[in-house]
Parts: sequence; C-alpha cells; structure tokens
Amino acid sequence: MVQRRLRNLIGPLAGFACLLVLLGVLAATTGLDVAGWATGVTCGAGLSTLTARSMAHHRRDRLGPADRVTLARAILACAVAALTADSFGGRTPVALFVTLSTIALILDGVDGRIARRTGTVSAFGARFDMEVDSFLVLVLSVYVAPTMGWWVIVFGAARYVFVAASWAVPWLRGSLPPRYWAKVVAAIVGITLTVAAARILPDAMTTVMLLIALGLLAESFGRHTWGLWRLAGSPRGTRATVTSALAVLLVWAALLVPDHTGDLSPATFLRIPLEGLVFVVLVWVLPSRLARILALIAGLLAGVLMILRLLDRGFYFAFDRPFHPVYDAAYADSALALLGDSIGRAGALAVFIGAGVLCVALLALLALSAVRVTRLVARHRRPTIRIVAVLAAISIVPTLTGAWPVQQLASASAARLATQVRDDVRDQQEFERALAQDPFRDTPGNDLLTGLRGKDVLLVFVESYGRTALDSPVVGSALEAGDRRLQQAGFSSRSGFLTSPTFGGISWLAHSSLQSGLWVDNQQRYDYLVTLDRLTLTDAFGRAGWRTVAAVPSNDRDWPVAKTYYHYDTVYDRRNVGYVGPSFSYAAMPDQYTLAALQRLELDKPNRGPVMAEVDLVSSHTPWAPLPRLVDWSQVGDGSVFNPMPAEGDSPEDVWRQPDRVKAAYAQSIAYSLDAVSSFVQQRHDRNLVLVVLGDHQPASIVSGNGASHDVPVSIIAADPAVTDRVADWGWKDGLRPDADAPVWPMDTFRDRFLTAYR
Repeated sequence: MVQRRLRNLIGPLAGFACLLVLLGVLAATTGLDVAGWATGVTCGAGLSTLTARSMAHHRRDRLGPADRVTLARAILACAVAALTADSFGGRTPVALFVTLSTIALILDGVDGRIARRTGTVSAFGARFDMEVDSFLVLVLSVYVAPTMGWWVIVFGAARYVFVAASWAVPWLRGSLPPRYWAKVVAAIVGITLTVAAARILPDAMTTVMLLIALGLLAESFGRHTWGLWRLAGSPRGTRATVTSALAVLLVWAALLVPDHTGDLSPATFLRIPLEGLVFVVLVWVLPSRLARILALIAGLLAGVLMILRLLDRGFYFAFDRPFHPVYDAAYADSALALLGDSIGRAGALAVFIGAGVLCVALLALLALSAVRVTRLVARHRRPTIRIVAVLAAISIVPTLTGAWPVQQLASASAARLATQVRDDVRDQQEFERALAQDPFRDTPGNDLLTGLRGKDVLLVFVESYGRTALDSPVVGSALEAGDRRLQQAGFSSRSGFLTSPTFGGISWLAHSSLQSGLWVDNQQRYDYLVTLDRLTLTDAFGRAGWRTVAAVPSNDRDWPVAKTYYHYDTVYDRRNVGYVGPSFSYAAMPDQYTLAALQRLELDKPNRGPVMAEVDLVSSHTPWAPLPRLVDWSQVGDGSVFNPMPAEGDSPEDVWRQPDRVKAAYAQSIAYSLDAVSSFVQQRHDRNLVLVVLGDHQPASIVSGNGASHDVPVSIIAADPAVTDRVADWGWKDGLRPDADAPVWPMDTFRDRFLTAYR
C-alpha cells in the first residue's frame, strides 16, 4: 500500500518539478513577478495534490502515455495562469502567452488519440482531460475579461458552477456516455478565448465570436443537464415547461435590447415591453390559426428589430449615430475590404458568414419562440389574461402619474424604424433639390481662384483630427511647435472649426462634403453625387489652370471616383510612390514619406505650372499604433529608413487593452501628423505654398466619448499675407489652434466661402 502511494506521487511530483523549471524560464525571459510565481506555484501544488488523490481514487499507480500528455497540458495551463496573474501588474508578453495556450490546445487533440491507440482509455484519463480543459478555459477567460468585459468570466465559471450545483442537486452527479460534440465545443471555446487574448481582431468581431462560442457552450451544458435530468427520471412536461420559459425570456429580451451602448444595464431587462402585452392580447382573442400566423410574423419582425438594434449599438460606438437600413447596407463592401486588410480575405469572409448565420439563427429562434408563446397562451387562457392585466397596470399607472418617464417603457424601435425609412427617402429627395443649386457651376475658369494665382495649394486631410484632440497636452504642444516652425519660415495661419458630416470613420463623406459644397452624410447621397458632374474644389482649380493630383497613400487598388468625379490629373497611392519601407497598421507609409513623395514627384519638377493636391495623411488612422517618428527630410529616401520603427513602437494589441492608452496613442498620432505638416512647410520654405489643413472627423467614441460634437479644426497656412488677409472677415483666429469660441461652420459651406474669398 505504501509503495502504491509512493508510485502515485511520482507523476504529479515530476510534473510539479517541470512546472518550476518552466516558471524559471519565464522569469528569466519575461521578468515574472511575485504574483506570477505565487500563482504558478499554487496552481502546480494544487495540480499535483488533486492528481495524486484522483489516481488513488481510481486505483492508478502510474500515469499512462496519454495521461502524461494531459499532464504536460496541465503544466502549460499553470504557466498560462502565472502569466495571467503577472498581467495585472504590468505588461504581458502576448506572443508567449498565446503560444503556450495554443500548444496546450493542440495537445488536447493528442492525448485522446494516444489513449485509444495504446488501449489505455480510462475514466481517470477522461476526468483528468476534462478538468485540465476547464482550468485552461478559466485562466484564459480571466486574462481576456479586463479587455472584453467581465462577462467573459462566464466561460471559465461554467464548469465550476455546474460542480457547485451538483453538491446541492444530487441528480447532476450522474454519468452520461461521452459526447464528441462536447469536446468540439470545448476546443472552440479555447480557440476563441486564445484569439481574443491575441487581440488580432477588432473588438466588435471578437465580441461576436465570443457570443457565438458562449451560445455553443450554453447549448452543450444545457444538453448535458437535460440528459442527466432524463436519466434521473424527470417528470412529464418538464421539457415543455423549460422550453416555454426560455421562449418567453427570449421574446422579452428581444423587445428590450437597447440600441445604444450607454443604455445597457440589468435594469433595462426589468422593464415591461408593452408590445409584448399587446401581442399576447391579440393572440388571446384571435382564432388559433390566425394567432399562429400572427406569432410567426411577429417573431420574424422582433428578430429583425433585434438585429437592427444590435447594428445600432455598433454604429453608435463607431460613428455616434444609429444604423440606417436604407443606405448603411452599402458599407458592407467597404467593411469587408477594411477587414480583409486587417485579417485577410478568408478571415473577413468567415466573420461575415458567421454574422449572417447568427442573424438567421436569431430570426428562426424568435419566430419559433413567438409560436411557442402562442401555444402557451392557448393552453392557459385565463391565467394569461390576468398576468397581462397586472403587468399592464404596473407599466401604465406609474407613467400616467409621472413616476416613470415614458421613454423608459417598452421599445419604440418599430416606430423609429418606420420614421427613419420615411425620413431617409425624403432625405434623398431634398438632396436632389440641393444639387440643382450651384452658384459656381457656370463660372468661367478665368474668374475662379484669382487670389491664388501662381500658388501651389495643398488640401491636407489629417485623419481623425477632431476637436477632441485639442484637449490633449501632447497635441497642444505639437500645435505650439508648429506655430514656431511656421513663423521661422515666414508663414502665418488662421484657424476655425468645421462640422463634419461623419463621426469616427467613413471619411470619404467629409471629403466629398468639403469638395462639393453639399452635405453628404450618408452613403446613399455619396453614391448618387459621384455619378453627377457637380463642381468640386478640385474641378475649380483644374478649370482655373492648376494641375490637380491626389495622394491617397493607403490605397492599393484603383479609385475610379478620382477620375470620373473629382477629375484628378494624377493619383498617387502605395503602388506608385516608390515606397519600400514598412507599414504602420492601417497606414501603408508614414505621413512624412507621403509629403516627401509629393514634393519629389510634383513640387520639385522644373518649369511646371501650379499644383493643387489633396493629401490624405493617415498615420493618425485607427488603431493609432505603432507610430513612426520624424527623420531628417534628406534621409527619407525610399522609406527604408523607417524599417526599424514598427518594432520600436507600441503594438495595437497592447494599446487597445486600456481606454486610457488608446486615448494617449490617438493624441500622439495626431501630434505626429501635425509635426509632419509644419516640418514639411519649414523645410520646403516655398513662399508660394498655401495649405488648407483640416480633420475629416472626430475619433471614435472610445476617445471622443458619447455625445461629442462633430467639429474638426481647420487652418489656412500661407507665407503671402494677401492670402490670409482675404479670410480676415471669417473671424478665424491667428495660429494653428482655434480658440474655443472660434466660428463653427458646416463643412459643406466651405467650398462656396473659399471660392468667394479667392475669386
């Protein structure tokens, strides 16, 4: 007996020794702190103790070949736990963390095969494997929770809540035959959490993946629980009762899901959906066949409304406005292309397909749930109408007395959707009427822009440069330094604000609004506008004799609108500016290189005419990391000088773990872009150079906050006093930083004001 106990300890103690060695390696390479060591050692000690006890319980005196693989996975899980504890006190080596987790997940498919091939399948091995899976999921969920929300802990807690429940409910301790699907779900959950830990996808996509994985986990636990209940001899009707309760809860939740992130709280789902009460009354009075038809239609509509509200939440977060079904669906291609640039075409298609499957599942589940509610009402007619009367009184009486504001009652999504569709249709009609009015349409080229004759004019859009940026000391310092550089070069500037038609992204709407003199705040307006021959600022310069060019550094494909609508003579993108350096997340090249390439390819040409260029500076495009740094302009060359910089800067994964770091990275990116502009003017020292520098939109709400304005700074920079004197009556302030009380104009008014001032 003593010898057997000693043999029981050999495997667990060997595993503990291996863990200590691994922790030592981590300490030497990553600087594992006391919390990491304590967590790793504690988990290792617990692992050894529980493994030895389980071996004794199953009368095992040694670990089999498959058990040794499972033990290796357990050691890796303990190391991952140590790194997780370490992450709360400082930076975590994400690559190493993900590598260890991935190896543990891969080995999960190895131990079972070895057990089957060697004929060593056992109850101990199955239990050991399951507990290691559960522990690894728990550790991963704890690591991911601070960035994705503490609800992710549900993944790790599920197994242990189930075990705790089994202490109080004996039938939960029953045994069922192994299910392969349960292993598949466990693998999906582990992979999803590892992807979330790696932060390789945008948060919105990661959240969708986590929700899908959570649904699969709930289904797996639910099926297992139901199997145990049936095995214990469940009473008749229990399954129907549970299904009916879930159907009622799903319909209730679908009617109450808010469309704005800031409105989500537990109290949201404690309200009473009046639409639901009306639905129950109609079902109660209608014949059974009509009631089922009504239920099917109502369920599908509820599913559509729920999907639209989820889209609203995403649009409020990104663009500070709700989703518009009439024209926002057109962004699908752009979203797919942007996502493809981030994770590859195959990954982007997988995310879109997953989202489509989720939408279809919601529609089907809500339709089936509504039909289920109809059957429930038909079987319990008298109690149903009593419950509806009580709930109606609870919701209506406080509203009539003023104790409960009307807007806190049930969802008004259906009415808002109908109004929104109607307004969107009217919006297009109003836009078409505005198109017919253009005071400069027939102005001859000789009468356009006479105040800028002989000047090179650069229209510089700084990505995400919004009014919010002015609150940052880093940006304030960049503006002050820019003013000093301009003064030293003999330039002056005047600044004000424009209100952008977009927020957080979709910058082409801002560009077209500024250029066309029309308020282009949605894709429907944009798509219609670019098919017409509306005079743009670019057209005006071209008509007046300027050579017109566009610099769009992150484009890697043809931009048809540049020729067919804006009529640029030449378009420069990442394919034709000679750049061989690294990309910086979204930015294919640093802003400094974009400006240097424009100078080399256009402004330094001998015996040329004046140039008008729209320049898009994208180093300040989300995710705002890593960032380049300015180099001497003579060293820019082909861009290879920037090669070491991405590795020296922060990674998006590190930055996006904390909102404060996101805000800091945003401010630094804006400061870099502004420094690049002022430094460019200083080194060029061309007194015939004029710049209009402005932002295209505010950054997303993670930086700007909820309810921020759509204002962006705008500056006119010139060495010739006659250029800035022409806008003296605009009320703009001297310098690159507009005062808080500087004039604020809608962006679509700029074209006419500019053409009038320099006529």
